[in-house]
Order: sequence, then structure tokens, then C-alpha cells
Amino acid sequence: MSLESVIVTGIVLFVIGASGFLLRGNAIVLLLCIEVMLNAVNLILAGFARYLYGTEGQVFVFIIMTVSAAEAAVGLAIVVALVRLFGTADMTGVNLLKG
Repeated sequence: MSLESVIVTGIVLFVIGASGFLLRGNAIVLLLCIEVMLNAVNLILAGFARYLYGTEGQVFVFIIMTVSAAEAAVGLAIVVALVRLFGTADMTGVNLLKG
């Protein structure tokens, strides 16, 4: 694969994740869309690392994967707490953080 196709694929994945995050209201779907966006960035970083023969991109990929795993664990814990509190995973009506 050429670098251009990797970048285009990463951009398409990021746009799909961002549009899903902005258009959907379910908390689980929101977390999955964030994961898709992080994986799109990982794909682009890995593509540039391969193209430039460097290891910095691969190091960033591992850091992003670690942050992504932590985000999934904390996000799912928050979703479980909100589902127990409200009885639904729909986030459109949740406004707990408003003052």
C-alpha cells in the first residue's frame, strides 16, 4: 500500500468515527466511535513510520493503544454507573454535569 492510500483510509475512518460520535446518542456507540478515531490516527502514524523508516510513529502507536485501553476501561465504568442511575444508555437526556 502506498502512503496516500493509508492516509486516505485513515481520514475516512476518522470521519466515520467523528460523524458517529456527533450523530449518535448511545453511550456504547460513542465509546466505539472514539475507538475508531484513535485507530484511524494509529493507522496514519504507522503508515508514516513505515514510509519514513522511523520508530517514533510505532512508539506513538503503542502510547495511543495504552491510552485507548485506559479510556475504554474508565468509559465503560462511567457508562455502567450512568445506566444504573438512569436505567438507559442513551446520553441525549443526561445533563448531570451542567451546573
